[in-house]
Amino acid sequence: MSIARRDFLKAATASVILPTVAFSAESATAAKLKLGLVTYNWGKDWDVPTVIKNCSETGFAGVELRSTHKHGVEITIGQAQREKVRQQFADSDVELVGLGSACEYHSADAAIVKKNIQETKDFVMLCRDVGGSGVKVRPNGLPKDVPVEKTLEQIGKSLNEVGKFAAEFGVQIRVEVHGRGTSEIPHMKTIFDVADHPNVTVCWNCNPADLNGKGLVENYKLLEDRLGTIHIHDLRNNKYPWKELFPLLKKTKTPSFTGWALLEEGAVPKNIVAAMHENQTVWKTLVGSNS
Repeated sequence: MSIARRDFLKAATASVILPTVAFSAESATAAKLKLGLVTYNWGKDWDVPTVIKNCSETGFAGVELRSTHKHGVEITIGQAQREKVRQQFADSDVELVGLGSACEYHSADAAIVKKNIQETKDFVMLCRDVGGSGVKVRPNGLPKDVPVEKTLEQIGKSLNEVGKFAAEFGVQIRVEVHGRGTSEIPHMKTIFDVADHPNVTVCWNCNPADLNGKGLVENYKLLEDRLGTIHIHDLRNNKYPWKELFPLLKKTKTPSFTGWALLEEGAVPKNIVAAMHENQTVWKTLVGSNS
């Protein structure tokens, strides 16, 4: 990454992670919504040039590269390969939105938590080197025989540590609403009450649990002020109330919200590119003039 590019990213991220300085409630405006792809699972068998080609062809403006997939963008690659990945995206019309790690901090084993924290920091450095703007992490469950509040506090404190580290490099930490028990919105709210570093943001994940309790709107409000990105799913079905979600996204003025809605879908269609084209069509009807 060139010095100028690095300085630009740091300056741009500063306006995200320091909202109390750069923004006020009155001056903030809703983010422009942008459609992207998570390589899980539709792009898991594509190398970087294929990811870029297929996203560009279908109007997907960005991508989150999930770890362990064919693209090979992993913390083990050297500086020359990192520069090559950065340049491939820089030369395209597809943005590298970020990296999708499987780092998690809920284990009852302190050594495992420490290992995941270090791995997160390694992903942050990789993300900086390849030109991405954020690293996705997750909670992934509630250990048995450990008080729930203790686990939620442990996750939150771990997120503060990685969030503070990542802020130094202009990389946002995006916490996927994920895991047995931890995907419940009230539990995520508790995690974020502890994880109060402004560089730690929510990756809304469009889970069935979002509809629990008082419903989608009230649950969304609990995390809206920490929003960073969204993981959506196949828009061609109504398994999730897209027509209820998108008006909420379009009105969100949270300074940390990047506007990225990234399609992450486990079921793989026979023709992935055709499915991406069809999702682009549905996207335009849902987003309308905010696109």
